[in-house]
Amino acid sequence: MEQKFISRRRCGLIVLLFLGVLVSGWVLYGSAYPFGFRPGYFTRDNSNNELERVLKKASMADKTVIITALNKAWAEPGSLLDVFLESFRIGKGTQRLLNHLVIVSLDQKAHNRCLSLHPHCYKLDAGDKFADAAYFMTPTYLEMMWKRISFLSSVLDLGYNFVFTDTDIMWLQDPFPRFFPNADFQISCDQFNGNPYDHRNAPNGGFKYVKSNNGTKTFYRYWYASRLKYPGKNEQEVLNKIKGSEFIAKTRVKMMFLNTANFGGFCQHSKDFKNICTLHANCCFGLESKIIDLKIVLEDWKTFVASSHGHASKPLLPWRAPKNCSTHYQPPDPKHTLPPPPGKLT
Repeated sequence: MEQKFISRRRCGLIVLLFLGVLVSGWVLYGSAYPFGFRPGYFTRDNSNNELERVLKKASMADKTVIITALNKAWAEPGSLLDVFLESFRIGKGTQRLLNHLVIVSLDQKAHNRCLSLHPHCYKLDAGDKFADAAYFMTPTYLEMMWKRISFLSSVLDLGYNFVFTDTDIMWLQDPFPRFFPNADFQISCDQFNGNPYDHRNAPNGGFKYVKSNNGTKTFYRYWYASRLKYPGKNEQEVLNKIKGSEFIAKTRVKMMFLNTANFGGFCQHSKDFKNICTLHANCCFGLESKIIDLKIVLEDWKTFVASSHGHASKPLLPWRAPKNCSTHYQPPDPKHTLPPPPGKLT
Protein backbone atom coordinates (compact mmCIF):
# COMPACT_ATOMS: atom_id res chain seq x y z
CA MET A 1 0.00 0.00 0.00
CA GLU A 2 2.82 2.38 0.91
CA GLN A 3 4.63 1.57 -2.35
CA LYS A 4 1.48 2.41 -4.36
CA PHE A 5 1.21 5.75 -2.54
CA ILE A 6 4.85 6.55 -3.29
CA SER A 7 4.38 5.54 -6.93
CA ARG A 8 1.33 7.80 -7.27
CA ARG A 9 3.18 10.64 -5.60
CA ARG A 10 6.06 10.27 -8.05
CA CYS A 11 3.63 10.30 -10.97
CA GLY A 12 2.05 13.45 -9.62
CA LEU A 13 5.42 15.14 -9.26
CA ILE A 14 6.34 14.16 -12.84
CA VAL A 15 3.06 15.60 -14.16
CA LEU A 16 3.61 18.84 -12.20
CA LEU A 17 7.18 19.07 -13.48
CA PHE A 18 6.02 18.56 -17.06
CA LEU A 19 3.34 21.23 -16.70
CA GLY A 20 5.90 23.61 -15.20
CA VAL A 21 8.24 23.13 -18.15
CA LEU A 22 5.35 23.57 -20.59
CA VAL A 23 4.18 26.81 -18.97
CA SER A 24 7.74 28.18 -18.73
CA GLY A 25 8.32 27.44 -22.39
CA TRP A 26 5.08 29.17 -23.34
CA VAL A 27 6.02 32.24 -21.29
CA LEU A 28 9.46 32.45 -22.93
CA TYR A 29 7.90 31.91 -26.36
CA GLY A 30 5.39 34.65 -25.70
CA SER A 31 8.11 37.05 -24.57
CA ALA A 32 9.92 36.52 -27.86
CA TYR A 33 6.80 37.38 -29.88
CA PRO A 34 4.84 40.02 -27.95
CA PHE A 35 3.44 41.65 -31.07
CA GLY A 36 1.53 38.61 -32.30
CA PHE A 37 4.00 37.57 -35.02
CA ARG A 38 4.30 33.92 -34.03
CA PRO A 39 5.07 31.02 -36.35
CA GLY A 40 1.89 29.21 -37.37
CA TYR A 41 -0.43 32.09 -36.50
CA PHE A 42 -0.39 33.94 -39.80
CA THR A 43 -3.41 32.23 -41.32
CA ARG A 44 -5.55 32.96 -38.23
CA ASP A 45 -5.14 36.72 -38.09
CA ASN A 46 -6.46 39.16 -40.66
CA SER A 47 -3.51 41.54 -40.18
CA ASN A 48 -1.06 38.73 -40.86
CA ASN A 49 -3.02 37.65 -43.91
CA GLU A 50 -2.71 41.25 -45.07
CA LEU A 51 1.05 41.16 -44.50
CA GLU A 52 1.38 38.04 -46.61
CA ARG A 53 -0.75 39.63 -49.34
CA VAL A 54 1.47 42.73 -49.46
CA LEU A 55 4.67 40.68 -49.44
CA LYS A 56 3.44 38.43 -52.24
CA LYS A 57 2.47 41.40 -54.38
CA ALA A 58 5.87 43.09 -53.92
CA SER A 59 8.01 39.98 -54.10
CA MET A 60 10.71 39.24 -56.64
CA ALA A 61 10.69 35.84 -58.34
CA ASP A 62 12.86 34.35 -55.57
CA LYS A 63 10.55 35.67 -52.79
CA THR A 64 12.78 38.64 -51.92
CA VAL A 65 11.34 41.97 -50.85
CA ILE A 66 12.85 45.31 -49.87
CA ILE A 67 11.47 46.71 -46.61
CA THR A 68 11.67 50.07 -44.90
CA ALA A 69 9.81 51.21 -41.78
CA LEU A 70 8.81 54.74 -40.83
CA ASN A 71 6.55 56.86 -38.68
CA LYS A 72 4.68 60.13 -39.21
CA ALA A 73 7.77 62.26 -38.56
CA TRP A 74 9.73 60.52 -41.34
CA ALA A 75 6.77 60.32 -43.74
CA GLU A 76 5.60 63.95 -43.75
CA PRO A 77 5.97 65.88 -47.05
CA GLY A 78 9.53 67.12 -47.41
CA SER A 79 10.81 64.65 -44.84
CA LEU A 80 12.98 61.54 -45.25
CA LEU A 81 10.49 59.45 -47.21
CA ASP A 82 10.55 61.89 -50.12
CA VAL A 83 14.36 61.95 -50.24
CA PHE A 84 14.48 58.15 -49.92
CA LEU A 85 12.09 57.57 -52.85
CA GLU A 86 13.91 60.17 -54.94
CA SER A 87 17.15 58.20 -54.57
CA PHE A 88 15.47 55.16 -56.17
CA ARG A 89 14.21 57.28 -59.04
CA ILE A 90 17.60 58.80 -59.91
CA GLY A 91 19.82 55.85 -58.99
CA LYS A 92 21.39 53.55 -61.57
CA GLY A 93 19.26 50.41 -61.94
CA THR A 94 17.20 51.24 -58.87
CA GLN A 95 13.95 52.47 -60.43
CA ARG A 96 12.68 48.92 -60.99
CA LEU A 97 13.41 48.05 -57.35
CA LEU A 98 10.59 50.37 -56.26
CA ASN A 99 8.25 47.62 -57.51
CA HIS A 100 9.61 45.39 -54.74
CA LEU A 101 9.70 47.94 -51.90
CA VAL A 102 7.31 47.47 -48.97
CA ILE A 103 6.85 50.52 -46.74
CA VAL A 104 5.88 49.52 -43.21
CA SER A 105 4.11 52.28 -41.29
CA LEU A 106 4.13 52.59 -37.52
CA ASP A 107 1.08 54.88 -37.34
CA GLN A 108 -1.98 55.78 -39.40
CA LYS A 109 -0.70 59.13 -40.72
CA ALA A 110 2.45 57.51 -42.07
CA HIS A 111 0.31 54.78 -43.64
CA ASN A 112 -1.97 57.32 -45.30
CA ARG A 113 1.05 59.11 -46.78
CA CYS A 114 2.42 55.82 -48.06
CA LEU A 115 -0.88 54.96 -49.73
CA SER A 116 -0.77 58.29 -51.57
CA LEU A 117 2.72 57.62 -52.95
CA HIS A 118 3.42 53.92 -53.22
CA PRO A 119 1.60 50.67 -54.12
CA HIS A 120 3.00 48.40 -51.39
CA CYS A 121 2.13 49.64 -47.90
CA TYR A 122 1.62 47.75 -44.65
CA LYS A 123 0.61 49.18 -41.29
CA LEU A 124 1.75 47.67 -38.02
CA ASP A 125 -0.85 47.64 -35.28
CA ALA A 126 0.90 50.07 -32.93
CA GLY A 127 -1.64 52.87 -32.53
CA ASP A 128 0.08 56.25 -32.55
CA LYS A 129 2.71 55.34 -29.99
CA PHE A 130 5.56 55.66 -32.48
CA ALA A 131 4.18 58.53 -34.57
CA ASP A 132 6.64 61.20 -33.41
CA ALA A 133 10.41 61.29 -33.78
CA ALA A 134 11.97 59.02 -31.16
CA TYR A 135 15.27 60.23 -29.77
CA PHE A 136 18.18 57.81 -29.78
CA MET A 137 18.17 55.29 -26.88
CA THR A 138 15.01 56.63 -25.24
CA PRO A 139 12.51 53.95 -24.10
CA THR A 140 10.28 54.69 -27.10
CA TYR A 141 13.23 54.39 -29.48
CA LEU A 142 14.26 51.04 -27.96
CA GLU A 143 10.75 49.66 -28.15
CA MET A 144 10.48 50.77 -31.77
CA MET A 145 13.75 49.06 -32.71
CA TRP A 146 12.77 45.80 -31.04
CA LYS A 147 9.34 45.89 -32.65
CA ARG A 148 11.17 46.11 -35.96
CA ILE A 149 13.20 42.97 -35.19
CA SER A 150 10.02 41.11 -34.22
CA PHE A 151 8.34 42.16 -37.45
CA LEU A 152 11.29 41.11 -39.63
CA SER A 153 11.28 37.76 -37.86
CA SER A 154 7.68 37.32 -38.98
CA VAL A 155 8.70 38.04 -42.59
CA LEU A 156 11.28 35.25 -42.42
CA ASP A 157 8.70 32.90 -40.89
CA LEU A 158 6.47 33.52 -43.90
CA GLY A 159 9.31 32.35 -46.15
CA TYR A 160 10.40 35.69 -47.61
CA ASN A 161 13.97 36.93 -47.97
CA PHE A 162 14.34 40.63 -47.32
CA VAL A 163 16.64 43.59 -47.71
CA PHE A 164 15.87 45.88 -44.82
CA THR A 165 16.84 49.51 -45.34
CA ASP A 166 16.47 52.49 -43.05
CA THR A 167 14.69 55.39 -44.75
CA ASP A 168 17.76 57.61 -44.26
CA ILE A 169 19.71 55.46 -46.74
CA MET A 170 20.12 56.62 -50.33
CA TRP A 171 19.90 53.90 -52.99
CA LEU A 172 22.28 55.16 -55.68
CA GLN A 173 22.98 51.91 -57.56
CA ASP A 174 21.43 48.45 -57.62
CA PRO A 175 23.07 46.69 -54.64
CA PHE A 176 22.18 43.11 -55.56
CA PRO A 177 25.27 42.49 -57.74
CA ARG A 178 27.41 43.54 -54.74
CA PHE A 179 25.82 41.16 -52.24
CA PHE A 180 27.62 37.97 -51.24
CA PRO A 181 25.74 35.16 -53.07
CA ASN A 182 26.21 32.51 -50.38
CA ALA A 183 25.63 34.55 -47.21
CA ASP A 184 22.52 33.95 -45.09
CA PHE A 185 22.81 37.22 -43.20
CA GLN A 186 24.84 40.17 -44.47
CA ILE A 187 24.85 43.57 -42.86
CA SER A 188 26.30 47.03 -43.44
CA CYS A 189 28.93 48.51 -41.13
CA ASP A 190 29.59 51.79 -39.40
CA GLN A 191 33.23 50.80 -39.65
CA PHE A 192 34.60 48.06 -41.93
CA ASN A 193 38.06 46.62 -41.26
CA GLY A 194 38.62 44.95 -44.63
CA ASN A 195 37.52 41.41 -43.74
CA PRO A 196 33.87 40.55 -44.50
CA TYR A 197 34.04 37.50 -42.19
CA ASP A 198 35.44 39.29 -39.15
CA HIS A 199 32.98 39.67 -36.25
CA ARG A 200 35.06 42.61 -35.02
CA ASN A 201 33.50 44.76 -37.73
CA ALA A 202 31.00 47.29 -36.34
CA PRO A 203 27.63 46.37 -37.91
CA ASN A 204 24.78 48.78 -38.48
CA GLY A 205 21.30 47.26 -38.35
CA GLY A 206 19.90 49.88 -40.72
CA PHE A 207 20.81 47.86 -43.81
CA LYS A 208 20.89 44.08 -44.14
CA TYR A 209 20.06 41.30 -46.56
CA VAL A 210 18.65 38.17 -44.92
CA LYS A 211 17.60 34.91 -46.55
CA SER A 212 14.75 32.91 -45.08
CA ASN A 213 15.86 29.49 -43.83
CA ASN A 214 15.73 27.53 -40.60
CA GLY A 215 19.00 29.06 -39.42
CA THR A 216 18.00 32.70 -39.90
CA LYS A 217 14.55 32.10 -38.39
CA THR A 218 16.18 30.67 -35.26
CA PHE A 219 18.76 33.45 -35.25
CA TYR A 220 16.12 36.19 -35.33
CA ARG A 221 14.13 34.58 -32.53
CA TYR A 222 17.27 34.32 -30.43
CA TRP A 223 18.24 37.90 -31.25
CA TYR A 224 14.85 39.17 -30.17
CA ALA A 225 14.77 37.07 -27.00
CA SER A 226 18.29 38.29 -26.10
CA ARG A 227 16.90 41.77 -25.39
CA LEU A 228 15.80 40.37 -22.01
CA LYS A 229 19.39 39.46 -21.18
CA TYR A 230 20.64 42.94 -22.09
CA PRO A 231 17.96 45.39 -20.88
CA GLY A 232 18.37 48.97 -22.01
CA LYS A 233 20.34 47.98 -25.11
CA ASN A 234 19.16 48.50 -28.66
CA GLU A 235 19.09 45.75 -31.27
CA GLN A 236 22.45 46.75 -32.71
CA GLU A 237 24.21 46.62 -29.33
CA VAL A 238 22.67 43.22 -28.61
CA LEU A 239 23.76 41.95 -32.03
CA ASN A 240 27.31 42.93 -31.12
CA LYS A 241 26.95 40.88 -27.93
CA ILE A 242 25.63 37.73 -29.59
CA LYS A 243 27.12 37.70 -33.11
CA GLY A 244 30.07 35.51 -32.07
CA SER A 245 28.16 33.36 -29.59
CA GLU A 246 28.15 29.58 -29.56
CA PHE A 247 24.40 29.54 -30.10
CA ILE A 248 24.67 31.56 -33.32
CA ALA A 249 27.45 29.25 -34.48
CA LYS A 250 25.12 26.27 -33.97
CA THR A 251 22.50 27.82 -36.25
CA ARG A 252 25.08 27.61 -39.06
CA VAL A 253 24.01 31.03 -40.29
CA LYS A 254 26.70 32.39 -42.60
CA MET A 255 27.12 35.98 -41.40
CA MET A 256 29.08 38.46 -43.49
CA PHE A 257 29.81 42.18 -43.24
CA LEU A 258 29.39 44.56 -46.17
CA ASN A 259 32.22 46.77 -47.37
CA THR A 260 31.67 50.49 -46.77
CA ALA A 261 33.21 51.10 -50.21
CA ASN A 262 29.92 49.80 -51.61
CA PHE A 263 27.56 50.28 -48.67
CA GLY A 264 28.88 53.43 -47.05
CA GLY A 265 27.70 56.16 -44.74
CA PHE A 266 28.72 59.27 -42.93
CA CYS A 267 30.64 57.17 -40.37
CA GLN A 268 32.97 55.80 -43.04
CA HIS A 269 32.62 57.28 -46.52
CA SER A 270 33.03 55.47 -49.79
CA LYS A 271 35.89 57.04 -51.76
CA ASP A 272 34.59 56.30 -55.25
CA PHE A 273 31.22 57.26 -56.70
CA LYS A 274 31.45 54.43 -59.24
CA ASN A 275 31.42 51.74 -56.52
CA ILE A 276 28.88 53.16 -54.10
CA CYS A 277 25.48 51.43 -53.97
CA THR A 278 23.92 52.82 -50.81
CA LEU A 279 24.85 55.71 -48.53
CA HIS A 280 23.55 55.96 -44.96
CA ALA A 281 23.13 59.09 -42.85
CA ASN A 282 24.65 57.34 -39.84
CA CYS A 283 26.84 59.11 -37.26
CA CYS A 284 24.28 61.91 -37.50
CA PHE A 285 21.63 62.94 -35.00
CA GLY A 286 18.55 64.99 -35.77
CA LEU A 287 15.99 64.65 -38.52
CA GLU A 288 16.68 68.07 -40.09
CA SER A 289 20.42 67.42 -40.24
CA LYS A 290 19.85 64.13 -42.02
CA ILE A 291 17.47 65.64 -44.58
CA ILE A 292 19.80 68.54 -45.44
CA ASP A 293 22.85 66.34 -45.89
CA LEU A 294 21.05 63.60 -47.81
CA LYS A 295 19.77 66.21 -50.26
CA ILE A 296 23.41 67.23 -50.75
CA VAL A 297 24.24 63.56 -51.41
CA LEU A 298 21.59 63.42 -54.13
CA GLU A 299 22.89 66.65 -55.68
CA ASP A 300 26.43 65.23 -55.77
CA TRP A 301 25.14 62.01 -57.30
CA LYS A 302 23.26 63.87 -60.02
CA THR A 303 26.41 65.83 -60.84
CA PHE A 304 28.39 62.61 -61.09
CA VAL A 305 25.83 60.89 -63.32
CA ALA A 306 25.63 63.94 -65.58
CA SER A 307 29.42 63.79 -66.01
CA SER A 308 29.97 61.35 -68.92
CA HIS A 309 26.81 59.50 -67.89
CA GLY A 310 28.32 58.20 -64.70
CA HIS A 311 31.55 56.95 -66.23
CA ALA A 312 33.83 59.87 -65.46
CA SER A 313 37.51 58.94 -65.51
CA LYS A 314 38.05 61.23 -62.52
CA PRO A 315 35.35 60.59 -59.91
CA LEU A 316 33.86 63.61 -58.20
CA LEU A 317 35.65 63.80 -54.83
CA PRO A 318 35.13 64.36 -52.07
CA TRP A 319 31.50 64.04 -51.11
CA ARG A 320 30.29 67.34 -49.72
CA ALA A 321 28.27 65.60 -47.01
CA PRO A 322 28.31 65.27 -44.08
CA LYS A 323 28.06 69.02 -43.76
CA ASN A 324 25.19 69.87 -41.46
CA CYS A 325 25.75 66.56 -39.68
CA SER A 326 29.42 67.38 -39.13
CA THR A 327 28.70 69.04 -35.79
CA HIS A 328 27.40 65.68 -34.60
CA TYR A 329 29.97 63.57 -36.42
CA GLN A 330 31.75 60.96 -34.32
CA PRO A 331 35.02 59.49 -35.64
CA PRO A 332 35.17 55.69 -35.93
CA ASP A 333 35.96 53.82 -32.74
CA PRO A 334 39.63 52.68 -32.90
CA LYS A 335 38.75 49.31 -31.38
CA HIS A 336 36.96 48.44 -34.63
CA THR A 337 39.96 49.22 -36.83
CA LEU A 338 41.97 46.17 -35.88
CA PRO A 339 43.65 44.45 -38.83
CA PRO A 340 41.90 41.35 -40.15
CA PRO A 341 43.05 38.00 -38.73
CA PRO A 342 45.56 36.01 -40.80
CA GLY A 343 44.14 33.88 -43.57
CA LYS A 344 43.25 34.29 -47.21
CA LEU A 345 39.96 35.98 -48.03
CA THR A 346 37.75 34.27 -50.57
